[in-house]
Amino acid sequence: MSGAFRVTVPASTANLGPGFDAFGMALALYDVVEVQVTDEGLKVEVIDAGAGGVADVPTDESHLVVRAIRRTCAHLGVDPPGLHLRCYNAIPHARGLGSSAAAVVSGVAAGYALAGREIDEFDALQLAAGFEGHADNAAASLFGGLVLAWCEGTVFHAERLTPHAGIRPVVAVPAVRSATATTRGLLPATVPHRDAAHNAGRAALAVHALTAKPELLLAATEDRLHQLYRAPAYPASTALVDTLRAQGVAAAISGAGPTVLALTTTGILPPGAGVEGFDVCELPADLAGVQVAAQ
Repeated sequence: MSGAFRVTVPASTANLGPGFDAFGMALALYDVVEVQVTDEGLKVEVIDAGAGGVADVPTDESHLVVRAIRRTCAHLGVDPPGLHLRCYNAIPHARGLGSSAAAVVSGVAAGYALAGREIDEFDALQLAAGFEGHADNAAASLFGGLVLAWCEGTVFHAERLTPHAGIRPVVAVPAVRSATATTRGLLPATVPHRDAAHNAGRAALAVHALTAKPELLLAATEDRLHQLYRAPAYPASTALVDTLRAQGVAAAISGAGPTVLALTTTGILPPGAGVEGFDVCELPADLAGVQVAAQ
């Protein structure tokens, strides 16, 4: 790779209802990072290319993309003399669309490019998932498509599947933000056995529904493990999920919220869904994952 290249990384949605910390899917909304090797230390420019929100994004070594680049470069044994980064943020921050994972994945991909190496999928997943402690969003942004993620000890794994072509995801993004650390704090230490069993069955069904039989998605996306406990953090989003599901739409909270994910077959939400205060758009599944190209 030359001294200048562009990294394009998709957003992601996680959990998809019952698959807490296990299911992820890449969505066709992209952050772009342009990287140039220089001799003049570090320069980071952050540009809002959509609803990314850049006011509170650092432009020094604490920038998440920079941290991921540094960790990956150290892992690969390279040390660029200086870097100029131009980050075009389109993925909304703190909305449950994997903005942090996308930043990390773009940094990992950039590190491989700086080392002049093709991305090693297994090592890249360890590097990217290590930042958040779970691999659902990171694997989706890395590989594209639908991912099933798990961890054995400290080793992360993910299996990529292709979502059914008839599924047309729609997201409803509110203006309010949500912090993953905050919403995780709302989860109980234990859950009833019947709820755990319910989610195990629904998660198994969801794999079939997402890849082969979308007509089962309403039942397959039913969750008893995390959404109920997090509901007080975003009551408007929870109300929208309930309304959509009552209308037969397979809706769930996207990741840690507060964005609502609707897995439709039409690309639109039904009238009367009550989407006031939400930005609603269809976001097709991304099937390619992170991409690196020379400039």
